[in-house]
Amino acid sequence: RPPRPLVRRSLSLRPVPVYTGPARQTWRPNVAVTLDEIRDNFSLLDDWEDRYRYVIELGKELEPLAEGDHSADHKVRGCVSQVWLKPSLSGDKADPVVTFLGDSDALIVRGLIAILHATYSGKRASEVLRIDPEAIFNELNLREHLTPQRSNGLRSMVERLRKIAQDALA
Repeated sequence: RPPRPLVRRSLSLRPVPVYTGPARQTWRPNVAVTLDEIRDNFSLLDDWEDRYRYVIELGKELEPLAEGDHSADHKVRGCVSQVWLKPSLSGDKADPVVTFLGDSDALIVRGLIAILHATYSGKRASEVLRIDPEAIFNELNLREHLTPQRSNGLRSMVERLRKIAQDALA
């Protein structure tokens, strides 16, 4: 059976607000797809191979981090692949908005970062802590179809994002 075409409707980039932080660095999400769009696209894809290709496509849409951001401070420990998450906090200091940019040397992991971006980035720190990642991953059947190493890496990325939110609220 010939492969189904990838669902492209959710991968179109749209203008996003720009946040200029204290270091006068421009912050913008490096993927413009929502979790609802990812859910919708997953529901249109019949088998996991098509979904896997879709996750890789999401990863291809991520803008790479600047080389200087591939630092030990941003590196996520516990991942087989090289993974970096660069957070930014903005807005209300009591409950700031958490945004992040992410990158990896593996396309599938970049796709997982895109899913995490759609799930967590742009949310208040208190919201980040209320999100049930297991429910989302189970809904998308990610855990079932990822290798144990990738699942551990995904867990490490979520833990890093939750730690960023916890520290922001401390």
